[in-house]
Amino acid sequence: MKTIILAGGLGSRLSEETALRPKPMVEIGGKPILWHIMNIYACYGIDEFIIALGYKGEAIKEYFLNFYALNNDVTLDLATGGTVVHDGRQPRWKVHLVDTGASTQTGGRVRRLARWLGEDRTFMMTYGDGVADIDIAAEIAFNRAHGKQATVTAVQPPGRYGALRLDGARVDGFIEKPRGDGGLINGGFFVLSPRVIDRIDADSTSWEQEPLAGLAKDGELMAYVHGGFWQPMDTLRERNLLEELWQSGRAPWKRW
Repeated sequence: MKTIILAGGLGSRLSEETALRPKPMVEIGGKPILWHIMNIYACYGIDEFIIALGYKGEAIKEYFLNFYALNNDVTLDLATGGTVVHDGRQPRWKVHLVDTGASTQTGGRVRRLARWLGEDRTFMMTYGDGVADIDIAAEIAFNRAHGKQATVTAVQPPGRYGALRLDGARVDGFIEKPRGDGGLINGGFFVLSPRVIDRIDADSTSWEQEPLAGLAKDGELMAYVHGGFWQPMDTLRERNLLEELWQSGRAPWKRW
Protein backbone atom coordinates (compact mmCIF):
# COMPACT_ATOMS: atom_id res chain seq x y z
CA MET A 1 0.00 0.00 0.00
CA LYS A 2 1.27 3.46 -0.92
CA THR A 3 0.86 6.74 0.93
CA ILE A 4 0.41 10.10 -0.77
CA ILE A 5 1.65 13.06 1.27
CA LEU A 6 0.53 16.50 0.16
CA ALA A 7 3.62 18.69 0.42
CA GLY A 8 3.11 21.48 -2.11
CA GLY A 9 1.22 24.24 -0.31
CA LEU A 10 2.55 27.70 0.49
CA GLY A 11 2.26 27.43 4.29
CA SER A 12 1.58 31.16 4.48
CA ARG A 13 0.44 31.09 8.13
CA LEU A 14 3.90 29.82 9.08
CA SER A 15 5.75 32.42 7.02
CA GLU A 16 8.47 32.78 9.67
CA GLU A 17 9.67 29.35 8.57
CA THR A 18 8.25 28.90 5.07
CA ALA A 19 9.76 31.96 3.41
CA LEU A 20 12.86 29.83 2.79
CA ARG A 21 11.55 26.25 2.71
CA PRO A 22 8.30 24.34 2.23
CA LYS A 23 6.31 23.63 5.38
CA PRO A 24 6.95 19.84 5.32
CA MET A 25 10.67 20.65 5.67
CA VAL A 26 10.21 22.68 8.87
CA GLU A 27 12.10 20.76 11.52
CA ILE A 28 10.94 19.17 14.75
CA GLY A 29 13.81 17.82 16.79
CA GLY A 30 16.24 18.41 13.94
CA LYS A 31 14.18 16.41 11.42
CA PRO A 32 11.61 17.68 8.92
CA ILE A 33 8.00 17.13 9.99
CA LEU A 34 7.71 15.16 6.74
CA TRP A 35 10.18 12.62 8.18
CA HIS A 36 8.04 12.30 11.32
CA ILE A 37 4.88 11.68 9.25
CA MET A 38 6.62 9.02 7.17
CA ASN A 39 7.79 7.28 10.33
CA ILE A 40 4.20 7.17 11.63
CA TYR A 41 3.25 5.11 8.57
CA ALA A 42 6.48 3.10 8.40
CA CYS A 43 6.04 1.66 11.89
CA TYR A 44 2.91 -0.05 10.50
CA GLY A 45 4.84 -1.50 7.56
CA ILE A 46 3.77 1.14 5.01
CA ASP A 47 7.03 2.24 3.46
CA GLU A 48 6.31 3.46 -0.07
CA PHE A 49 5.52 7.16 -0.35
CA ILE A 50 4.43 9.48 -3.13
CA ILE A 51 5.27 13.06 -2.17
CA ALA A 52 3.21 15.69 -4.01
CA LEU A 53 5.64 18.56 -4.54
CA GLY A 54 4.83 22.18 -5.31
CA TYR A 55 6.12 25.28 -3.54
CA LYS A 56 9.92 25.01 -3.15
CA GLY A 57 9.74 21.32 -4.01
CA GLU A 58 13.44 21.34 -4.87
CA ALA A 59 14.22 21.54 -1.14
CA ILE A 60 12.44 18.22 -0.57
CA LYS A 61 14.23 16.64 -3.54
CA GLU A 62 17.60 17.82 -2.24
CA TYR A 63 16.86 16.42 1.22
CA PHE A 64 16.11 12.93 -0.06
CA LEU A 65 18.86 12.94 -2.70
CA ASN A 66 21.30 13.66 0.14
CA PHE A 67 19.47 11.57 2.73
CA TYR A 68 22.30 9.10 3.40
CA ALA A 69 24.96 11.79 3.63
CA LEU A 70 22.82 13.95 5.92
CA ASN A 71 21.99 11.08 8.28
CA ASN A 72 25.31 9.20 8.40
CA ASP A 73 28.99 9.81 8.94
CA VAL A 74 30.82 10.79 5.75
CA THR A 75 34.48 10.61 4.73
CA LEU A 76 35.68 13.01 2.00
CA ASP A 77 39.00 12.69 0.19
CA LEU A 78 39.61 16.23 -1.01
CA ALA A 79 42.61 15.17 -3.10
CA THR A 80 40.66 12.73 -5.26
CA GLY A 81 37.09 13.89 -4.76
CA GLY A 82 36.18 10.49 -3.36
CA THR A 83 33.28 10.20 -0.92
CA VAL A 84 32.39 7.35 1.42
CA VAL A 85 29.07 7.36 3.26
CA HIS A 86 29.43 5.05 6.21
CA ASP A 87 26.60 2.62 6.85
CA GLY A 88 24.06 3.50 9.45
CA ARG A 89 20.57 2.51 10.49
CA GLN A 90 18.37 3.83 7.71
CA PRO A 91 14.70 3.33 6.82
CA ARG A 92 13.79 0.91 4.04
CA TRP A 93 11.59 3.42 2.25
CA LYS A 94 10.79 3.92 -1.41
CA VAL A 95 10.07 7.60 -2.03
CA HIS A 96 8.58 9.04 -5.23
CA LEU A 97 9.07 12.82 -5.49
CA VAL A 98 6.56 14.16 -8.01
CA ASP A 99 6.09 17.78 -9.09
CA THR A 100 2.35 18.50 -9.01
CA GLY A 101 2.52 22.22 -9.77
CA ALA A 102 3.12 25.37 -7.78
CA SER A 103 -0.51 26.52 -7.62
CA THR A 104 -2.38 23.21 -7.90
CA GLN A 105 -5.05 22.66 -5.23
CA THR A 106 -5.11 19.61 -2.94
CA GLY A 107 -7.51 17.61 -5.10
CA GLY A 108 -5.63 18.45 -8.26
CA ARG A 109 -2.42 17.15 -6.71
CA VAL A 110 -4.05 13.79 -5.95
CA ARG A 111 -5.43 13.66 -9.49
CA ARG A 112 -1.96 14.22 -10.97
CA LEU A 113 -0.63 11.28 -8.94
CA ALA A 114 -3.17 8.72 -10.20
CA ARG A 115 -0.71 6.87 -12.45
CA TRP A 116 1.75 6.47 -9.58
CA LEU A 117 -0.73 4.33 -7.66
CA GLY A 118 -0.50 1.47 -10.16
CA GLU A 119 -3.04 -1.29 -9.65
CA ASP A 120 -3.39 -0.78 -5.90
CA ARG A 121 -6.98 -1.20 -4.67
CA THR A 122 -6.42 1.10 -1.70
CA PHE A 123 -4.05 3.93 -0.87
CA MET A 124 -3.39 6.25 2.06
CA MET A 125 -3.26 10.03 1.88
CA THR A 126 -2.47 12.76 4.37
CA TYR A 127 -1.23 16.32 4.74
CA GLY A 128 2.44 17.16 5.14
CA ASP A 129 2.00 19.28 8.25
CA GLY A 130 0.33 17.24 10.99
CA VAL A 131 1.18 14.36 13.32
CA ALA A 132 -0.88 11.99 15.47
CA ASP A 133 -0.59 8.85 17.57
CA ILE A 134 -3.11 7.20 15.25
CA ASP A 135 -3.35 3.41 14.94
CA ILE A 136 -2.94 3.07 11.18
CA ALA A 137 -3.55 -0.68 11.23
CA ALA A 138 -6.88 -0.22 13.03
CA GLU A 139 -7.95 2.44 10.54
CA ILE A 140 -7.14 0.18 7.58
CA ALA A 141 -9.14 -2.63 9.19
CA PHE A 142 -12.05 -0.21 9.73
CA ASN A 143 -11.90 0.81 6.07
CA ARG A 144 -11.92 -2.79 4.87
CA ALA A 145 -14.85 -3.64 7.10
CA HIS A 146 -17.16 -0.91 5.82
CA GLY A 147 -16.18 -1.28 2.16
CA LYS A 148 -16.85 2.34 1.19
CA GLN A 149 -14.67 4.46 -1.08
CA ALA A 150 -13.16 6.68 1.60
CA THR A 151 -12.27 6.91 5.27
CA VAL A 152 -11.31 10.20 6.89
CA THR A 153 -9.76 10.43 10.34
CA ALA A 154 -12.10 12.52 12.49
CA VAL A 155 -10.44 14.39 15.33
CA GLN A 156 -11.34 17.00 17.91
CA PRO A 157 -9.20 20.10 17.34
CA PRO A 158 -6.81 21.07 20.12
CA GLY A 159 -7.75 24.14 22.13
CA ARG A 160 -5.87 27.32 21.33
CA TYR A 161 -6.68 29.32 24.46
CA GLY A 162 -7.18 28.70 28.14
CA ALA A 163 -10.73 29.08 29.43
CA LEU A 164 -12.21 30.73 32.49
CA ARG A 165 -14.20 28.61 34.96
CA LEU A 166 -17.06 30.74 36.28
CA ASP A 167 -19.36 30.57 39.24
CA GLY A 168 -21.96 33.07 38.11
CA ALA A 169 -19.90 36.17 37.35
CA ARG A 170 -17.08 35.14 39.68
CA VAL A 171 -13.97 33.52 38.21
CA ASP A 172 -13.10 30.54 40.40
CA GLY A 173 -10.39 28.99 38.26
CA PHE A 174 -8.85 28.41 34.88
CA ILE A 175 -9.00 25.51 32.43
CA GLU A 176 -5.77 25.05 30.50
CA LYS A 177 -6.48 25.02 26.75
CA PRO A 178 -9.53 22.75 26.67
CA ARG A 179 -10.15 20.79 23.47
CA GLY A 180 -12.79 21.94 20.99
CA ASP A 181 -16.53 22.16 21.55
CA GLY A 182 -17.07 18.48 20.80
CA GLY A 183 -17.27 18.92 17.05
CA LEU A 184 -15.03 16.69 14.93
CA ILE A 185 -12.94 17.92 12.00
CA ASN A 186 -11.01 16.46 9.07
CA GLY A 187 -7.71 15.28 10.56
CA GLY A 188 -6.21 13.88 7.34
CA PHE A 189 -4.85 10.32 7.48
CA PHE A 190 -7.27 9.11 4.79
CA VAL A 191 -7.73 5.57 3.48
CA LEU A 192 -9.03 5.75 -0.09
CA SER A 193 -10.09 3.78 -3.12
CA PRO A 194 -8.57 4.99 -6.41
CA ARG A 195 -12.17 5.50 -7.56
CA VAL A 196 -12.26 8.74 -5.58
CA ILE A 197 -9.95 10.31 -8.18
CA ASP A 198 -12.82 10.26 -10.68
CA ARG A 199 -14.46 12.91 -8.50
CA ILE A 200 -11.60 15.37 -9.02
CA ASP A 201 -12.15 17.51 -12.12
CA ALA A 202 -9.03 19.63 -12.48
CA ASP A 203 -5.94 21.17 -10.89
CA SER A 204 -8.19 23.83 -9.38
CA THR A 205 -10.26 21.29 -7.42
CA SER A 206 -9.85 21.36 -3.66
CA TRP A 207 -10.07 17.86 -2.17
CA GLU A 208 -11.88 19.27 0.84
CA GLN A 209 -14.70 20.73 -1.28
CA GLU A 210 -16.49 18.90 -4.12
CA PRO A 211 -14.81 15.47 -3.82
CA LEU A 212 -15.37 15.03 -0.08
CA ALA A 213 -18.82 16.61 -0.24
CA GLY A 214 -19.79 14.27 -3.07
CA LEU A 215 -18.52 11.22 -1.22
CA ALA A 216 -20.53 12.22 1.84
CA LYS A 217 -23.68 12.86 -0.22
CA ASP A 218 -23.38 9.42 -1.87
CA GLY A 219 -22.81 7.62 1.44
CA GLU A 220 -19.23 6.70 0.48
CA LEU A 221 -17.37 8.59 3.22
CA MET A 222 -16.85 7.04 6.65
CA ALA A 223 -15.20 8.58 9.72
CA TYR A 224 -12.56 6.80 11.74
CA VAL A 225 -12.79 8.63 15.07
CA HIS A 226 -9.38 9.16 16.64
CA GLY A 227 -9.60 10.34 20.23
CA GLY A 228 -5.89 10.45 20.90
CA PHE A 229 -3.20 13.00 20.13
CA TRP A 230 -3.47 14.99 16.92
CA GLN A 231 -1.68 18.25 16.18
CA PRO A 232 -1.34 20.30 13.00
CA MET A 233 1.58 22.68 12.44
CA ASP A 234 -0.10 25.76 10.98
CA THR A 235 1.57 28.44 13.08
CA LEU A 236 4.86 29.16 14.79
CA ARG A 237 3.18 28.55 18.15
CA GLU A 238 2.16 25.05 17.04
CA ARG A 239 5.63 24.35 15.67
CA ASN A 240 7.13 25.37 19.01
CA LEU A 241 4.62 23.15 20.86
CA LEU A 242 5.68 20.13 18.79
CA GLU A 243 9.33 20.95 19.40
CA GLU A 244 8.75 21.13 23.16
CA LEU A 245 7.01 17.76 23.13
CA TRP A 246 9.86 16.19 21.16
CA GLN A 247 12.55 17.64 23.41
CA SER A 248 10.69 16.42 26.50
CA GLY A 249 11.01 12.83 25.29
CA ARG A 250 7.21 12.46 25.46
CA ALA A 251 6.20 13.10 21.85
CA PRO A 252 2.93 11.11 21.59
CA TRP A 253 3.29 10.47 17.85
CA LYS A 254 6.70 8.78 18.21
CA ARG A 255 5.92 5.06 17.89
CA TRP A 256 9.23 4.05 16.27
